[in-house]
Amino acid sequence: MYVRGDTRGAERDPPPASTDPEGLIDAVDRQLIDLLRANGRASIAELGRQVGLSSAAVHDRVGKLEAAGVITGYRAVVDPAALGLDVTALVGVIESDSVDDTGVEAALREMPEVEDCWRVAGSEGYVLKVRVTDIPALEAAISALNRIRGVARTRTTVVLSTKWEGRTA
Repeated sequence: MYVRGDTRGAERDPPPASTDPEGLIDAVDRQLIDLLRANGRASIAELGRQVGLSSAAVHDRVGKLEAAGVITGYRAVVDPAALGLDVTALVGVIESDSVDDTGVEAALREMPEVEDCWRVAGSEGYVLKVRVTDIPALEAAISALNRIRGVARTRTTVVLSTKWEGRTA
């Protein structure tokens, strides 16, 4: 089994799945996860103060959570309006009967307007969060979506205002 910092050999066990069937995530780990979700830039020392552990212990715990795939990354949350992305829409994608999911997903991934993509149950196969500069850009994005092989049609809901997004707690 791989232990963080172990450099004795190139072959290592793969990290465990991100689910926690064996109860490997304890209350302190959950507290660290909540703190990092609220502020991904918190220092190891600050996290240690908040959970009552040494910096070294917190560093080890966070490293293990990252290696296990529980913590998958850190990112900057940016105000879309500051980037000129003033229109947000949720677009449901209804697939053709004979569709290749991988082709549709690859095409969706190539569209920079698509910020998030969820595979869903129901009449729609995917729900997308699309961000664009204005309504003509949204119209162009919807047209591009409808041209993807395997997409039968789309259903669009324009967001009037965002009350919150990316809940952290």
